[in-house]
Amino acid sequence: MVLPAFTAHPAPERPTSNPLNPTPTTLWYPAPADEAKIIEQGLPIGNGRLGALVGGGVEKDFLYLTDVTLWTGDLNDTPDGDGQLPYDSTHFGTFSLLARLHVEMPSHAGATGYRRELDLSNGLVTTKYSHGGKRYRREMFSSHPDDVVVVRLTGPDQSGTVTLTGAHGEPTAGDATHTAAVFSGSFANELAYSGVVTAFSPDGTVAVDGTKLTFTGCSDLVVLFSGGTNYVPDAATGFLDPQAEPARTALRKAAVRARPDDLVRTHVADYRERYDRQELDLGRSTDAQREMDTWTRLRARAAGTTPDPELEASYLQFGRYLAITGSRDTLPITLQGLWLSDNEPAWRSDHHTDINIQMNYWLADRAALSDTFEALANYCAAQLPAWTGTTRSVFQDPRNRFRNTNDRVAGWAVAFSTNIHGGSGWWWHPGGNAWLCMSLYEHYEYTLDRDYLARIYPLLKGACEFWEARLVETPQGLVDDHDWSPEHGPQDARGITYTQELVHHLFGKYRTATDVLRRDQPYGRKITALRDRLRLPEVSPKTGVLQEWMSPDDLGETTHRHLSGLVGFFPGDRINHDDSPAALLDGVRQHLISRGTESFGWGLAWRAACWARLKDADRSYELIQKVLRPSIDNANGTAPNFFDMYSFGDSSAFQIDANLGAPAAMLEMLLYSRPGVIELLPALPSAWGTGSATGIGARGGFSVDMVWKDGEVTSATIRSVGGTETEVRFGTRRRRITLRTGESTTLRP
Repeated sequence: MVLPAFTAHPAPERPTSNPLNPTPTTLWYPAPADEAKIIEQGLPIGNGRLGALVGGGVEKDFLYLTDVTLWTGDLNDTPDGDGQLPYDSTHFGTFSLLARLHVEMPSHAGATGYRRELDLSNGLVTTKYSHGGKRYRREMFSSHPDDVVVVRLTGPDQSGTVTLTGAHGEPTAGDATHTAAVFSGSFANELAYSGVVTAFSPDGTVAVDGTKLTFTGCSDLVVLFSGGTNYVPDAATGFLDPQAEPARTALRKAAVRARPDDLVRTHVADYRERYDRQELDLGRSTDAQREMDTWTRLRARAAGTTPDPELEASYLQFGRYLAITGSRDTLPITLQGLWLSDNEPAWRSDHHTDINIQMNYWLADRAALSDTFEALANYCAAQLPAWTGTTRSVFQDPRNRFRNTNDRVAGWAVAFSTNIHGGSGWWWHPGGNAWLCMSLYEHYEYTLDRDYLARIYPLLKGACEFWEARLVETPQGLVDDHDWSPEHGPQDARGITYTQELVHHLFGKYRTATDVLRRDQPYGRKITALRDRLRLPEVSPKTGVLQEWMSPDDLGETTHRHLSGLVGFFPGDRINHDDSPAALLDGVRQHLISRGTESFGWGLAWRAACWARLKDADRSYELIQKVLRPSIDNANGTAPNFFDMYSFGDSSAFQIDANLGAPAAMLEMLLYSRPGVIELLPALPSAWGTGSATGIGARGGFSVDMVWKDGEVTSATIRSVGGTETEVRFGTRRRRITLRTGESTTLRP
């Protein structure tokens, strides 16, 4: 295959100085990943669009490559026999692997001094080893500025091959004109895709040999991969661009010929601009712990009683790393993030709307990564026309058990799963629109960006219209029609706590949005009147537990993984320590106690965040430790590469939400906020008794740096990123502050 001539992809501005952090935070391993276990052992790289899992082999290295837009499936707007939306591989579809890349150097078998690292501070995966008395180094990263995956090999006299294999059986062809190997293909949904690998060396020889690239005598070799599809985030075009040329575009990007050092510098500078916004010191680990490789250290921590605060801080920073590398401005993080090992990922690696996609973004604003949230906001805005169309055409299907009994329908809704083609799948999920809106509005509360609020306003209003049409009048007030509290209990209950809380939150925030934007204020007042008539959840007189259903009886699984009945406490804030009676807060506590302390990783993360809201540091910290339990023999827990594994008993699957939700819970332990209130160290465990943090986001438009010693704040700097007034609390002290945007103030005891 020879592609026509092209103009090289425009090069980004290159840094003139070395941006590398000389004292990085790293995960490290003394051996390569087992390719059969790459999802547990491979190290992730990504730029928000192109991702890879890196094996780190010496004589045969491998990368499993993804493009976030590579999905099978379609609009999926034809209900099945039960009136629900199909959840199959044909119509709903699945996120898919794009390609596998192998770099082979057979002559380097028997290497010594091996070390494999994920450098969280600089956004690099490295492999280092010795062979024949000489040192070799490889660097792998996915560059956002250049939009390519880079594999750089340095060391004397390197020779070998590079092989690119499409993940869907496509033939790879050599292109001698561009010193490239190329494959292309398409799915039944007319999504076209392509992958391209090129290579160059300042001193050696690179050539095409059939379908492979060969390199000879290289002391510095750069391998570049790019891929792409004809997907566009536009419902009006059916989410496809018929004029796109994925192969040509990928080759243009892979044709960059910057100096190898400049490619690295450009990537690191872009990555560190985000990563360096937040620093975290939770205390010093022991010298013995610091000497251990990451997997040994995880197992030692689980088997012992000595806290390892630096390991815990690294876990939080790994979550930030996944947010930076997995979410830019293209599409939001899936259940498996940006990383796959095959084309049959668990749950189709979709976007679940009943906790998972929301939890994936709990970390963003808390961790000084507000820009990573844009992917979720852009996704919802792009999908809105399709979601609205499907809701209005098929939600009232007479076979749909969740349809509105009054036969009215308006606005938009989603099912429990969504794809990138405007489709929903599995059962309809009426509360999903309100929970997505909770996440969207919460981002505004952190940033106070009115332009952003205007962008999400149609989503807020459409969700309100849906609920205005759906609510049912009862003697207890307005309630949700027959519904299901995710994912247990009766499927036809009215007024479930989950949706009552979500709709109350939606209506209140929508009214605020109409006032801020000075738009649709009469409708805002109408929605406020509806909110005031909503039935609010109660504490069971039988058990003292906050009820999940209108009945005081527990109708589901007491220890269920979901905490749906607590959504108004966390991530919502209607129930809080200032405005709620003690009996209601105790009902939350009893609800949490009844749920227990065992669950999958994301269930533990949610529990940890709730206990942090209750200011119970010990219970919250205990749950974080359970998230960090090593996953051995397919058990729930943390894999060697820090991925969270979800156990099916005889197998397990990577699920990213705990990797993002648990770090968010850790930051919730350090800082609680809602508009008008910032509380420092509300749930600080003794293991983190002395430390510091910078760049923690706070609702109301603030960023917080603080230092503490022996459990007491010694200084706190509050910086306005748009906020004006708030009350800062630390211990028994309270201080009201007023700032202009960009101003800061430092508080001390």
